[in-house]
Amino acid sequence: MTRFLVGRLLLLVVGLLVASIIVFATLRVLPGDVAQVVAGTESTPAQVEQLRQQLGLDRPVVLQYLDWIGGVLRGDLGRSLVTNGAVGPEIAQKLAVTLPLAGMSLVAALVIGVPLGVLGAVLRRRAGGAVIGFLAQAVAAVPVVWAGMLLIALFAVTLHWLPTQGFPLDGWDEPGRAFSSLVLPALTIGAVEGAVILRFTRSATLSVLDADHVRTAAAVGLTRTQALLRHGLPSVALTVLAVLGVQIAGLLVGAVVVEQLFSLPGVGRMLVTDVGRRDVTKVQSELLVLTGLVLLVGFAVDVVHRALDPRQREVGE
Repeated sequence: MTRFLVGRLLLLVVGLLVASIIVFATLRVLPGDVAQVVAGTESTPAQVEQLRQQLGLDRPVVLQYLDWIGGVLRGDLGRSLVTNGAVGPEIAQKLAVTLPLAGMSLVAALVIGVPLGVLGAVLRRRAGGAVIGFLAQAVAAVPVVWAGMLLIALFAVTLHWLPTQGFPLDGWDEPGRAFSSLVLPALTIGAVEGAVILRFTRSATLSVLDADHVRTAAAVGLTRTQALLRHGLPSVALTVLAVLGVQIAGLLVGAVVVEQLFSLPGVGRMLVTDVGRRDVTKVQSELLVLTGLVLLVGFAVDVVHRALDPRQREVGE
């Protein structure tokens, strides 16, 4: 297990390093002059050149990267080219919205996907199973924006149960309002991601239902459902856990869109704004933080999956 952890940590570090290089290089090859955007359309060429020198944009690209990544390693994510404010504290403030949104979305996806996936497999030869399978295919194909608009029309406009936009100015100092403002966005992401989890759960459950140990349990007196619940669900849970590492990335991508739709002051909305302003320093730090979160979740899922799955431990041994 120690060797496995060391190997995964090395992969995590290498992944972050490669991601930082890709993010930095991609932003540098995009069309447009960052100094010209920051200086404004009425600035003279001399003013643009002076600003480029002040921002260090005239230095070799390799040195710019080393300065940035060196600051990241020291915990300094740089300063905004537009506002000159520190990037790190602002990202931390926005994560106070994005991370709870992602967590609530994950819970919603699991609550929707896992029970319905198991039920769809158990009822596979009945009309209920066909309906669940059809709904999973349909919802998984719905864009997040459409799902959000449909849920707004139902829960906000028609039923008046939930707020449609915004987040309390005092943030989590008003926990009730803060939580309620994230419920509808979390349901939007959770419904779409839950449909994907449902399909994987249904497929895994169907495989377990035909497994020898489940058949044996049913043959010695348990019902098919009891055999599945007692002896089959642990295998299904491992499959769902393996899928979560990929789905977390989908949750964060969905958060970028949903934060715009629901006017939530999270990292996703900030990223879209900064891309429009060509605030390169902020954008590259925001992308690196989001990439790091995805890689960390993948690392955690790998570790938990190996700890819970005896087959992987035997392979490692």
